[in-house]
Amino acid sequence: MNGYEAAKLVMDEVNKVIIGKPEVVKQVMMSIIAGGHVLIEDIPGVGKTTLATAFSKVLSLKYNRMQFTPDVMPSDITGFSVYNKEKGTFEYKEGVIMCNLFLADEINRTSSKTQSALLEAMEEGKVTVDGVTRNLEKPFVVIATQNPIGSVGTTLLPESQLDRFMFKISIGYPSRENEILVLRDKDKQKSVEDINAIISSEELVNICEEVQKVFVHDYVLRYIVDIAEATRKNDMVRLGISPRGTIAVLKAAKAAAYLDGRDFVTPEDVREVIVPVANHRILVSARGKMEQLTEEDIIGEIIRRIQVRRQE
Repeated sequence: MNGYEAAKLVMDEVNKVIIGKPEVVKQVMMSIIAGGHVLIEDIPGVGKTTLATAFSKVLSLKYNRMQFTPDVMPSDITGFSVYNKEKGTFEYKEGVIMCNLFLADEINRTSSKTQSALLEAMEEGKVTVDGVTRNLEKPFVVIATQNPIGSVGTTLLPESQLDRFMFKISIGYPSRENEILVLRDKDKQKSVEDINAIISSEELVNICEEVQKVFVHDYVLRYIVDIAEATRKNDMVRLGISPRGTIAVLKAAKAAAYLDGRDFVTPEDVREVIVPVANHRILVSARGKMEQLTEEDIIGEIIRRIQVRRQE
């Protein structure tokens, strides 16, 4: 079984418990194999925890979850040192981030200091406690959730930290038909305990390496940069896609191509990933807000206008 077939089987297995949301499952899978992290902004009860738990089981990943509250400290994330009287030395006690897949539940309900500790570890792939640096396990994925803007008791992530997430997605309510199906067959529905591990964590690392090798022609690179520049020059946008954002688009497009069974990227791959990769990387200007435009509206209009230039 090659990597592409294994990845398809992983998504099929997760779809057994996440009913009617194959596009969401694919987006999370794309982020994982592209080496990125996922931010899910949604209301409670739509399956965010189930989604993370299912991926951890199917991918054979060590999984930790933390409910973020105002009293969670940075040391709870990164770990801390405890003095051992018998040995006369300090011993390191692991924080919850020392795993393969970490679910940061309601990340916007904790302090900015704790958020920064998590996001710094995500960016650097390591933590430093008392001057000693420890690498995080590989693969390492963070799936963070946050309540919609306006929820009581939240601390919104700064734009500079939102940029650390490859994808920002929403699961959303199920369709009417799927919700009826869930209610009708509730006793027959598979739970996370019923699904199987499809690949090992080592096999996932190999898939990630294969994704990095997917070929990208220069005309696709120009297309990505043209889109980014269009966001930076748009009157409806106050802050456009950063260079870190264009790199994220490229990595995600490679993952999209890989999941479609190709070893090269097309403009369609870029269009498939551009909204979830870029919607949290741009800020709508005052004029855009007056016209009641969303980030998705602006990106969609840019995509319709930008032409693929196969030659300079």
